[in-house]
Amino acid sequence: MSLVLVLNQDFTPLTVCSVQRAFTLVFLNKADLVSEINEKCLRSINKTFPFPSIIKVKYYVNIPYKGVVMSRHNIFKRDGGKCQYCGTSKDLTLDHLIPRSKGGKSTWTNLVTACKKCNSRKSDYTLEKVGMTLKKLPIKPSYITFLRMHKANQREDWSTYLNPKKASA
Repeated sequence: MSLVLVLNQDFTPLTVCSVQRAFTLVFLNKADLVSEINEKCLRSINKTFPFPSIIKVKYYVNIPYKGVVMSRHNIFKRDGGKCQYCGTSKDLTLDHLIPRSKGGKSTWTNLVTACKKCNSRKSDYTLEKVGMTLKKLPIKPSYITFLRMHKANQREDWSTYLNPKKASA
């Protein structure tokens, strides 16, 4: 599935949407095409249209809080779909670093992706007690960081907007 980067009027990243949604926004004159994929095109019965890669909305969208919703899917995504103890990508579940029975909350920094084997091994204990270590510490991702996690679908022309320091270096 092809995705399109959607920029706000000031060229800051807003979201990622489907090609169909992006085409509709451009066609209805609600967005401008910033970048297209030259190797592809969209066709109707008698017309050919550019295949969007980046679009920019025509009117500024004020989003007071662009947070990432904490969900099972988003934690798996943050952790790259791998167990944070052994690195496998099979039989994944969520694990509380500080177990709920010991007062641990369901927060970005207390939940990690774990395979069933590692989750059972850790059980209701802390990492120190079991002698396990994490591959990386869990963080609460910013919205822009979360957009960068679309790496599998991210095109090179997106980096100017998602990694501005890297693009200018």
